[in-house]
Amino acid sequence: MLAATQPTCFLIADISGYTGYLADVELDHAQDILADLVGAVVTALRPNFRLAKLEGDAAFTFMTAEKIDGSMLLDTIERCYFGFRRRRRDVRQATSCDCNACARIPDLDLKFVVHHGSAIHHKVAGRQELVGPDVIVVHRLLKNDVVETAGIKAYALISQACIDASDIDPAALGMVAHNETYDRIGDVPAWVHDLERRWREEEARGRVRVSPEDAFVTVSVPTNVPPQVAWEFLTKPGQRMTWQPWVTEVTVQEGVGGRRGPGSANHCMHGKDAVVEEILDWRPYDYVTDRTILATPDGPLRVLHTIELEPTTTGTTIHMRFAAPKAKREMPLMSVIGPAYAQALESQAPGLVAQLDAELAARDAGPEPEPIAPRPDGPLSGLQPMVIVG
Repeated sequence: MLAATQPTCFLIADISGYTGYLADVELDHAQDILADLVGAVVTALRPNFRLAKLEGDAAFTFMTAEKIDGSMLLDTIERCYFGFRRRRRDVRQATSCDCNACARIPDLDLKFVVHHGSAIHHKVAGRQELVGPDVIVVHRLLKNDVVETAGIKAYALISQACIDASDIDPAALGMVAHNETYDRIGDVPAWVHDLERRWREEEARGRVRVSPEDAFVTVSVPTNVPPQVAWEFLTKPGQRMTWQPWVTEVTVQEGVGGRRGPGSANHCMHGKDAVVEEILDWRPYDYVTDRTILATPDGPLRVLHTIELEPTTTGTTIHMRFAAPKAKREMPLMSVIGPAYAQALESQAPGLVAQLDAELAARDAGPEPEPIAPRPDGPLSGLQPMVIVG
């Protein structure tokens, strides 16, 4: 019996510059460095994307989906790239080795190609294999002229087919229209997302976060899921009503290009009362901060609110923190509303945990990749293996 064709989003993360890097460096150190960087990339893409196979200096991953949350896709790609940049820096700084392989770590960069189509999923020798024309297309996209025509070395090349399956406007997000032509395939229109530009913007952007010391009210919920799953559940439109029964309606004012993040807002109805959450800082999968504005008979109450995800050995602890209001007239309101809202959140925590457990169980994520253990005498011996941080 033939396996059924499934709608699939394909993503290949490729360590660029590796062929030239290998030309005159020490092979044993180069292999350690490559294994560490590729492992870190695969870990950062999970669980939204599952590893199909490692292909030398590239990781071929996929996600079964008919429609794509474009905002979440870009969050996943960018966070992976930002983590790669930090990991590359940490690896270089952690080694005292002066060999060419270690000295030339900054020569390596990361690019992505993303495509949406269909594939037959079947198992060969215990591993998931993907077969179909669209699998060929995404691999062909690795051979492109983005660097020559657009002058962008670190990028995500996203096919028009993938854009069509999502809900984002690539032109409004500053992506560059691109086209590749291949024998027996023809034209493949796509968009180039400049990751070097996004890295510079990320490094320059200020942080807005309610720290534990600044919090007037804190609710912490231990869960059994990784930060990626908790982030997606907590920030995806429509999920709020599933675990906060007092929320009767949620509408999302998307940011530029249909993307969630700074500049977007959530409008939540609590019966007849409206609450507006203006997103001020957005750091997948670390924390999100909004300015919550609640209309009261005594005037609006404005409070900074941060949801922070703390990785633990068994999952993630979700910290929901509310800062004290800055206006003196708002403090009496917060003294009444804050503890009452915290009590309501705590009462719904078991339901939130149960839904997150169900969400994780529904994902066919496959086994986690094994972290490499740095050789005692290797270039990475002073560095913890495969850790991506925000």
